[in-house]
Amino acid sequence: MNVYTIGFTKTTAEIFFTKLKINNVKTLIDVRLNNSSQLAGFAKAKDLEFFLSELCNIKYMHILEFAPTKEILKPYQNKDISWSDYADKFMNLMAKRNIERYASSLELEGGCLLCSEHEPHHCHRRLVLEYLKSHALSDIKEKHL
Repeated sequence: MNVYTIGFTKTTAEIFFTKLKINNVKTLIDVRLNNSSQLAGFAKAKDLEFFLSELCNIKYMHILEFAPTKEILKPYQNKDISWSDYADKFMNLMAKRNIERYASSLELEGGCLLCSEHEPHHCHRRLVLEYLKSHALSDIKEKHL
């Protein structure tokens, strides 16, 4: 099962939507806690849903259960906790939320997880895929766009 991830920072709308299109993404799954921030630019929820549909014929979904809480995210952003502490807390949160229950109902084949971070190394979208791979969908092949 091919599942993609993408971040919207440090890129242009042209590059962002082209990457989604050439990889034949079918569904963009927004895993951000806040998908309407003014810092999101072309990736604000309502605008993004419109652009995805009109430019790429891609479905948009926002799944808050795949996002960290403010209580986990803020200390990491403020550098009060390390990446490994953040990752542990977020993995535990996903277990409490039992996010694997979404695995069968989501359109993950050809799906793409969206977050803001440019690189996936220190982004929770990668952790979501790792969690799903170890708890529900061992056949996930991830590709970071």
